[in-house]
Amino acid sequence: MADTVGDVLAQVNETLQDAKNETGKYRATPAGMAVAYSSIIAMALLPIVYGSYKSVTHQQKQKESGEKPETMTQKDAAMFPVIASGALFGLYIFFKLFSKEHINLLLAGYFFILGIMALAHIMSPSMDRVLRKVLPPKLYKWEYHLNFRACPTSEGETEDIIDYHFNYSDVICWVCCALLGVWYLWKKHWVANNLFGMAFAINGVELLHINTVATGCILLGGLFIYDVFWVFGTDVMVTVAKSFEAPIKLVFPQDFLENGLAGSKFAMLGLGDIVIPGIFIALLLRFDSTLKRKTHVYFTSSFIAYILGLGTTIFIMMYFEHAQPALLYLVPACVGVPLTVALVLGDITAMFKYEDHPAVEAGEKEVEDDVDDKQTVKKASEPEKRRSPRINSSQDGKKDK
Repeated sequence: MADTVGDVLAQVNETLQDAKNETGKYRATPAGMAVAYSSIIAMALLPIVYGSYKSVTHQQKQKESGEKPETMTQKDAAMFPVIASGALFGLYIFFKLFSKEHINLLLAGYFFILGIMALAHIMSPSMDRVLRKVLPPKLYKWEYHLNFRACPTSEGETEDIIDYHFNYSDVICWVCCALLGVWYLWKKHWVANNLFGMAFAINGVELLHINTVATGCILLGGLFIYDVFWVFGTDVMVTVAKSFEAPIKLVFPQDFLENGLAGSKFAMLGLGDIVIPGIFIALLLRFDSTLKRKTHVYFTSSFIAYILGLGTTIFIMMYFEHAQPALLYLVPACVGVPLTVALVLGDITAMFKYEDHPAVEAGEKEVEDDVDDKQTVKKASEPEKRRSPRINSSQDGKKDK
């Protein structure tokens, strides 16, 4: 009898323990965490390296074609954390007041279109090289032009809303990326999420240019405060990150070794923690290119600093078992290390004088000077206009006499 009661109690205790494990927080195995976070680090590094080198090519093409560059000014950099805070808090309020399903449905459609464009932009050069070898020359050279213009202004000037040239390789890329997008919308699979997320990150590092190192320091410094406040000060950042079902983060299942591609216990890293340091690292690579040295000292040092900063973030997060603001560790590393190297090598002055597009800053000053000159001329001409009728009338009087 006593043995029977003991067996029953043991079964009840085992059942309660299993229920507690099911309802409690998932604890990944050390091997599972190692695979997940090493994969995330690798996925984070690829957009920075690839996007940085593409940014150098993009800058050279802009200078050769005379295209007007779109760069971030110091004022834009100072305002960016404020605007980002407003957008983040707005999303937080929306998720609290409205259904997450409806909001994510709208966001899914929006990011579906953006994801196709971003991924096709990356795939197109490779597809272009393949089709050159496959298609006949006449067929390969066919090109199409899509152009939409705004209505002419009062001065007769028109502005292109859409001005896009494309060929067969672009069309094939769009179709492939659209199929991938449908898979993402249908299954929300983490592999499709990561493909779109990496495409966004690569395009961001390539196309978002900060014109000077000072602008980069202002931007990263402001977002350093932004990240620390919204992660440590409130639950806003964590709530939005977990509720936002869009490819704005890289994920990898910590239970990958147990469940494979069907894993569902994800480790994650936001794209902002890749793109924001990435555009600063890309700026340093473009600065390295102007120095005409054998090695890219500042790109390499900042890239190594990023790896160490990201590794520190993951270690502290695992140790304290609490979400960490990655920029808390990435900003001091990515800014402090290259500035220290520049100070040691004597390049600190040249670094802060460097501008991606000097004509942009000069153009802004010229516009301001032109406005001031016009206002001065206008004020100076007003008294002359008032005096001119009197002069003319006196001259007419002399003629009458």
